Amino acid sequence: MQDMLVVGGGYVGLAVAVAVKQAAPHLDVTVADGAPKGAWEKDLRASAIIAAATRMLQVFGIWDEIHPEAEPITRMIVTDSKTGDPVRPVFLTFDGEVRDGEPFAHMIPNSVIVGALRRACERLGIEIRQGIAATNFTAGEVSVSTTFSDASAIESRLLVACDGVRSRLRDMAHIKTVSWDYGQSGIVVTVEHERPHNGCAEEHFLPSGPFAILPLKNNRSSLVWTERAADAERLVASDDLVFEEELERRFGHKLGALHVVGDRRAFPLGLTLARDFVAPRFALAGDAAHGIHPISGQGLNLGFKDVAALAETIVEADRLGLDIGSVNVLERYQTWRRFDTFRMGVTTDVLNRLFSNDVTPLRVVRDFGLGLVDRLPGLKSYFIGQAAGTAGRGSPRLLTGQAI
Repeated sequence: MQDMLVVGGGYVGLAVAVAVKQAAPHLDVTVADGAPKGAWEKDLRASAIIAAATRMLQVFGIWDEIHPEAEPITRMIVTDSKTGDPVRPVFLTFDGEVRDGEPFAHMIPNSVIVGALRRACERLGIEIRQGIAATNFTAGEVSVSTTFSDASAIESRLLVACDGVRSRLRDMAHIKTVSWDYGQSGIVVTVEHERPHNGCAEEHFLPSGPFAILPLKNNRSSLVWTERAADAERLVASDDLVFEEELERRFGHKLGALHVVGDRRAFPLGLTLARDFVAPRFALAGDAAHGIHPISGQGLNLGFKDVAALAETIVEADRLGLDIGSVNVLERYQTWRRFDTFRMGVTTDVLNRLFSNDVTPLRVVRDFGLGLVDRLPGLKSYFIGQAAGTAGRGSPRLLTGQAI
């Protein structure tokens, strides 16, 4: 019997497996990944990794492997304008360091993070079973039995579901969610440009939603471009000339000529918050517990915060001789993470509703607010600390750079 089974082979699932196994090598940990072999290598997306998550990757011993492909965000600017405005006034700027030499975030290709975590699993002796999807599970008094699409079954003391925002395991556990659709889609694409970005990230608030430009290595940027769902599908399906022309209208010409690299895809945007994070012998983490709007760039980082809290809960319970699958043990993880998740979900929801429109009175109020924050260094430092995950007390040890 396994001690812990993780369903989901993305960065959150792999990270929780590594965190637990590294701190408690005697525990048997298995990861079941429903994606086909090698699918992770084809993921061309990139993610913003905050300083607190970087510290956790350092504890895992994989940051030196990731760092050469990580682009530090040294500055961030925020604008609010219409798509056709010839000038986009900057209302808010952030310097990108939480302390000397430590940027508040890095942009890293997803495949680089997943590859490093998979190699860490191999070094730690964590088995990754590839290409099998969980079809059901039954929780008993001392274990949980999970069955898979290949007719196999794994018995474990704890099942951790990291199977995405449309989690089948969450539904099987009868955990209800609060959710709604924004009627928006996020177009994700990578572009090359002539001039260097110098590590500057930009968030342009446009009437249809935020248009984020996030710096990557080698004069490239990752774009998260929010449009109304029907417009996004039309743009993704359009020919290259039309797509790049629409992109340039939003991106501008400050970095010279643009060229789209790789595929362009649109993802529906909504808010999904699980009412419970745990059940007997069962825990949710990552997007299975919460799916939020990308307006703040915090989706993956919420998942990494889940990893740090869940791993610390499990390892400390094991050291005390407690049952790691007991709902009484898992309640600590739920208490630790549920309020922060709810707060971030509400924050992104309010920001999206406030900025994704062209209502003049709202624009006046929000631009005044942005300008006010820009003139208050103490408040800006507070927001940087919150965004970097370094503010506040009571953070899991991994997020402060300490081993469990």
